[in-house]
Amino acid sequence: MTSIAPEQTTAVPAAGVELSIGGMTCASCAARIEKKLNRMDGVTATVNFATEKAKVSYGPGVEVADLIATVEKTGYTAQEPPKPAARAEAAPAEAEEDASGGELGALRQRLLVSLVLSVPVVLMAMVPALQFDNWQWLSLTLAAPVVVWGALPFHKAAWTNARHGAATMDTLVSIGTLAALGWSLWALFFGHAGMPGMRHGFDFSVSRADGSSSIYLEAAAGVTAFILAGRYLEAKSKRKAGAALRALLELGAKDVTVLRDGRETRIPVAELAVGDRFVVRPGEKIATDGTVVEGGSAIDASMLTGESVPVDVTTGDTVTGATVNVSGRLVVEATRVGADTQLSRMAKLVEDAQNGKAAVQRLADRISGVFVPVVLLIALGTLLTWLFVTGDATAAFTAAVAVLIIACPCALGLATPTALMVGTGRGAQLGILIKGPEVLESTRRVDTVVLDKTGTVTTGRMTLQDVVTAPGVTEHDLLRLAGALEHASEHPIARAIADGAAARTGTLPVPESFENVAGLGVQGVVEGHAVLVGRETLLAEWVIELPAELAAAKAAAEAEGRTAVAVAWDGEARGVLTVADAVKDTSARAIAELRRLGLTPVLLTGDNKAVAEAVAREVGIDEVIAEVLPQDKVAVVKRLQGEGRSVAMVGDGVNDAAALATADLGLAMGTGTDAAIEAGDLTLVRGDLLVAADAIRLSRRTLGTIKGNLFWAFGYNIAALPLAAAGMLNPMIAGAAMAFSSVFVVTNSLRLRRFR
Repeated sequence: MTSIAPEQTTAVPAAGVELSIGGMTCASCAARIEKKLNRMDGVTATVNFATEKAKVSYGPGVEVADLIATVEKTGYTAQEPPKPAARAEAAPAEAEEDASGGELGALRQRLLVSLVLSVPVVLMAMVPALQFDNWQWLSLTLAAPVVVWGALPFHKAAWTNARHGAATMDTLVSIGTLAALGWSLWALFFGHAGMPGMRHGFDFSVSRADGSSSIYLEAAAGVTAFILAGRYLEAKSKRKAGAALRALLELGAKDVTVLRDGRETRIPVAELAVGDRFVVRPGEKIATDGTVVEGGSAIDASMLTGESVPVDVTTGDTVTGATVNVSGRLVVEATRVGADTQLSRMAKLVEDAQNGKAAVQRLADRISGVFVPVVLLIALGTLLTWLFVTGDATAAFTAAVAVLIIACPCALGLATPTALMVGTGRGAQLGILIKGPEVLESTRRVDTVVLDKTGTVTTGRMTLQDVVTAPGVTEHDLLRLAGALEHASEHPIARAIADGAAARTGTLPVPESFENVAGLGVQGVVEGHAVLVGRETLLAEWVIELPAELAAAKAAAEAEGRTAVAVAWDGEARGVLTVADAVKDTSARAIAELRRLGLTPVLLTGDNKAVAEAVAREVGIDEVIAEVLPQDKVAVVKRLQGEGRSVAMVGDGVNDAAALATADLGLAMGTGTDAAIEAGDLTLVRGDLLVAADAIRLSRRTLGTIKGNLFWAFGYNIAALPLAAAGMLNPMIAGAAMAFSSVFVVTNSLRLRRFR
C-alpha cells in the first residue's frame, strides 16, 4: 500500500533590514514614518526617534528600495547601513561621530548667532529707556535674520508637515514667528510703527485702533532663540545614541599574534580565521573566542561576565574574546570569529534592545498635534467673524494676529529644556547625569530595581577579608610569609593577599626563590622557610593536610562564596586566608533608600548562588537571581516586565549593557565601562549606589516640574485665546502675556536648584 504525503507549503520567512532615517525633528515624525511603512503589504516596522533608525521586516514582493521610497515620499530620507565588513573597513564609529558632531556644531552656530541678534531686540522692546529714534528699524535689521535664517529648520519642517497634513511643534514655531514678523513688517511699512520717534511702551488698554503702531519683533526673535536652545540640548543627548555599540565593539583586540609555520606574525584581528592559533601574553586581550591548546593562566572576564574572581584556564578550556589574560602565556585556537563571537552577539543584543524600546513621544508634541489645527481654525474664524460683523479689516487682522501670538509656543518650548537644564545641572553637582526628557517618565513608573552585584553593590575588586591561623601561629607571621610569596605573583587573588598583608604588617620580605604552579598556587622560599600558598591540592602534593579547625574555616568561607587560600611552611599547614569581593560601605543604606521610594530590589549576577546570597543578606535584599549568563540578563529583565513590573536596572559592566537598554530605566555606574554608561538612561558619576536613590528622586522632581510648566503654559493659552478672539487683547498685550508665561516657566524650573 502506497501512502501519499499531503502537499506541504513552506512559509517564506520574512526578510529584515535596518534603515537610517534622516530629517526627523520630533517623536511624531517617527510615528508618521512608522504608520506609512506599516501600511505596506507584508511590512512590519518600528521607528526609533532617539536612534534615528527603522527596524523593518518585510515579505516577498517587497524590496528595500520600496521601503526607502515610502520613507522619502513621507518627507524624510532613508538609507541602508553598510554591511558589517564594509562597516569595519570604513571605521563607522569615527565617521558617525564626525557626522553627528558636524550637525551639532551647525545647530550650535545657529543658536549662538540667533542669541546674539535676539538679545538687543528683546531688551529694546521691553525696556522703553533703551528706545531711541528709529530703534524699530534696528530691531527689524537684527530680528529678520533670526526669523528667516535662525528659524529655517522650523519653517522647513513645518512645510514638510503641512504637505503631509500634519502639525507639530515646528508648525507652531513657524506660524508664530512668521505671524509676528509679518505683522511687524506691515506696521513698519504701511502703518505708523515706522515713524521716527515711535516708542513701544507697555500699553495694556484694549484698543483696536493702535494695531498699526505696534511691532512684535521681540516675540519673533525671542521665540526662535528659545526653541533653538531646546533643540540644541536635545541634539546633544541624541548624539550619544549609538555610543554603546561603538564602546562594545571597541573592547575587542585590534591585532593579534598568530602562529604561522612555527613563527609569530602580527596581523589585524579582521584577518583571523577559524582554526588559526594565536598567542596571548600576560596583560593582552584575547582576540576572539577559542580553545586553549597550550599554557595555563588566569583570565579576567569581569567586563563581559561580571564574574569578580578571575577564572583559571588550562589546555582544553574555552576562552572568550575581549577578556584579559592576567598571568601566563597562552596559545589559543580560534573557534569563532567576526559576528559569531560572544562580543558581537552582545553588541547585537544592545542594538536590538535600543531599537525595541518604544519611542516616547513628548507631551508637548502629542498635544500640539491637536492644538495647532485648533489655533489655526480659531485665528481664521476670528478673522472672518470680525470682517463679517464689523467690516474693519484692521481690527479683524489685529484680533487674528493676537490669537496666533498668544498661542505662540514660547512657554511650551521652554517647559522641557529649562527644567531639564536646571535639573541636570543640579544632578551634575550630585554626581547624576540625566540623558534627556524621555528618561524622566520612566522614573515615575518603576517599581522594581534590578542590581548587578560586581562593581555595583560590591567594589568589583578582590580584597583580603579574614585570616585564620593554626595554634601557635601569629597572624603577623602568616601574613608576612604568605604576602611575600604572593607579592611575586601576577594573579589578582595573589595581589589581594599581598596588598592586604602589606597594609597590616608593613614592608614584605623578598622571596629567595619563587615558582608559580599553574592552577594550584605558588611555592618558594621566604626567610629560610619553604612556603606554599594556594589550593588544598597544592598542599596535598607535599603530603600536608589541613587540621580540622582550618578545614572548617575553609569550608565556611567557601559556603559563603568566598575564595579560601591555604598557607603552609616547613611541612605544616599554618593558616587559611579568605579573599572576596567586598560590599561597598554605602550599599546597605542605598537599598534602604530605594525601598523607601517604593522600589523592590532584586540582585542579578553571573556569580555563583552562594556568593550572591551572602551579599544579598549583607545589604538587605530578599530576591536573588544568580549564575546568569550575559545574554540571559536581558531575558530576566523581560520576564520581570512580563510579570507586570516596571523595571529599573543598575549595572556597570559590558555584560549589563543590553539589560540596561532593555529595562524601563537604566542606571549606569560611572566607574563602569563605556558600553554600560552609554546604554544607561542615568549615569551615576560617583559610582556610589546611594546616588541611585537620589537620581530617581531628582528625575521624578524634574518630571513634575516639566509637567507643571506644560500645564501652566497651556493653561495661559486656554484662558487667553478666547480673550484674544473677542478682541479684548491686542497683539502687544498678547506678546506681554506670552513673555510672562515664559518668565513663569523659567522661574518654576529654577526651583530645582534647591533640590537636596
